Amino acid sequence: MADLAPTSAEGGGRFHRVRDELAQLLTLSGPVVLARLGIMTMGLSDAIVVGRYAASELGYHAMAWAPTSVVLTVAIGALTGDQVMTSRAIGAGRAEHTGAVLRRGLSYSLWLGLASMFLMVVLGPWSLRHMGLEPDLAAGAAKAVVIFALSLPTYVVACAAISWLEAHARPTPPMLMMWGANVVNLGLLLWLVPGTSGLGISGARAGAWSTFGARAFLLIALAVYILRMKEARAYGVFDKPVPDRALEAEQRQVGYGAGASNFFEVAAFASMNVIAGWLGGAMVAAWAIVLNVAAMVFMVPLGLATGTAVMVGRAYGARDAKGVVRVGLIGFGVATAFGVVISLIVWPTAHWIAAAYTRDPMVIEVAASAMILCCLFFLADALQVVVAQALRARGDVWVPSATHLTSYVAVMMPLAWWLAIPMGMGLHGIVWAVIAASLLSAGLLLARFWQLSQRD
Repeated sequence: MADLAPTSAEGGGRFHRVRDELAQLLTLSGPVVLARLGIMTMGLSDAIVVGRYAASELGYHAMAWAPTSVVLTVAIGALTGDQVMTSRAIGAGRAEHTGAVLRRGLSYSLWLGLASMFLMVVLGPWSLRHMGLEPDLAAGAAKAVVIFALSLPTYVVACAAISWLEAHARPTPPMLMMWGANVVNLGLLLWLVPGTSGLGISGARAGAWSTFGARAFLLIALAVYILRMKEARAYGVFDKPVPDRALEAEQRQVGYGAGASNFFEVAAFASMNVIAGWLGGAMVAAWAIVLNVAAMVFMVPLGLATGTAVMVGRAYGARDAKGVVRVGLIGFGVATAFGVVISLIVWPTAHWIAAAYTRDPMVIEVAASAMILCCLFFLADALQVVVAQALRARGDVWVPSATHLTSYVAVMMPLAWWLAIPMGMGLHGIVWAVIAASLLSAGLLLARFWQLSQRD
């Protein structure tokens, strides 16, 4: 990107540009954040309703979701190219080419979703039974994991459509649809989980079927909206794409890099569930609460990362070198501020938050103390995801993947096992390993962004 033409903005003009771009970032990221929170609220609703039905069922739910989340997150990461290529096309003044990006993305997502479903149906129950878990925990989770797997194709295709709309600066419709899916999910949970529906299901399996219904609703709503868009024809949504091997390859390559990053990070976090399982059923339930809260918090910087990536991608497509750096730094600053604020909120309220998930006093106590410790990594975790997405949007695909491999696989996984079990730190050992990995990841990614900025 050394040949990008810099833009000039001095004194007050620079201040106004930063102010305007900050406002634009927040306007774009706000609905995206709400949509991501909607994703996690669905999981939160599952955890609360299933957990209040029975703590053991919450453990089944958490262990069933862990392997499914790895496959799902990798598949969604593999579609990152949809958003990046759409943003670049818009920045370059070629919005009419974005329909081709969507059609390619929908095709990729369908195949990814079907492959993910097949993989989890075949290997999910087997893997749970061979993780060294307590037999009852493995058996209960195996029943739910197959149901979660059946909803993967629907959700992966829906995510491709959401990414495309967000790149077009239309984040509000998918956000509203996501919250509509939450209403559907909650209604199904309240009907199915207690086991009084007459359908012969309850607990974790009922929670998984609720997720299936909500995801189906989301896909249908998105399809109807895109097909009825006034600009759909102008964007080329209904036109068969002209073959362009270079663009197709680049779209896939961006996805490969993001998918690899997601795999390293989510697989590492899923392995924390296994380590918690080795500590016992109560530790699994407590970790499920901690991880759910941390994931809820993470949805805000994840949404901010999307907004930052869209704006960086547009600046990159417009060949604006200074704009790439300026928008990136604005996103990093907002992520840092959020990390500080959320830590100050969670720290004094951790016990109340844990009590919302379960009535078990032991689980509440362990989860609350671990949640307080989590406040040490919220800032670093927020920063690293925003920087990683900004790097991908500006064409740096594989360094974020290598960073996540180093931080979360090479460092966090063995460190968590060593601290939790040989060192006897239990759940606190897992959290300390997450802190170390997040700090390392954020530091390496920031150094890479600075290096590329100096080169440009």
